[in-house]
Amino acid sequence: MKHRIEQAGWNRQEHFAFFSQFEEPFFGVVADLDATRAYARAGELSVSFFQLYLHATLAAVQTVENLRYRINPDGQVDCYDQIHVSPTLARPDHTFGFGFVPYVPDLAEFGLGLAAEKELVRQTPGLCLSPRTARSDVIHFSAMPWIAFTGLTHARSFAHPDSIPKISVGRLRPEGNRQLMSVAINVHHGLADGYHVGLFLAELQRRLDG
Repeated sequence: MKHRIEQAGWNRQEHFAFFSQFEEPFFGVVADLDATRAYARAGELSVSFFQLYLHATLAAVQTVENLRYRINPDGQVDCYDQIHVSPTLARPDHTFGFGFVPYVPDLAEFGLGLAAEKELVRQTPGLCLSPRTARSDVIHFSAMPWIAFTGLTHARSFAHPDSIPKISVGRLRPEGNRQLMSVAINVHHGLADGYHVGLFLAELQRRLDG
């Protein structure tokens, strides 16, 4: 479900109009989050670390209204009640396909959907483009467990209107007795500011801590 944001009187009306004129309206930040407890908890629960932090990420997105805003084809802004995820899922041949996993609050139930989608991508060649992966009520998510990155850019077609947040995570990096994880988030500046990104990162850290 979604509802329309009436722009007349909206406190972001001028921000939205201003940044929507940009060729590149997205901005992004990279932050280190502490994944020590989350990594240990994944082992205790016998689930993959990927499943746990992907679910935590998606749960954190639900709590920040501005990350649920999307610009529709008419140029209006809709707010979705719930956001799902279109992740890049790897294959044994080191290619990837785009998937779609619905959000459910229960970690185990979410894992069932994730496992089914990973198997579908493994058995399907190419990018797996479909109406499911082209939905607006998603975040675009990628994991790069080989790299502890400090910056990140995304391939983007500026001719194609886009307002979907892009979230990526990197390799765990030991620091003292902690395991840090790079988290990058890129969002449309007409819809969200650094404040909202900060809310998301704080909530994600809280959920990683369990």
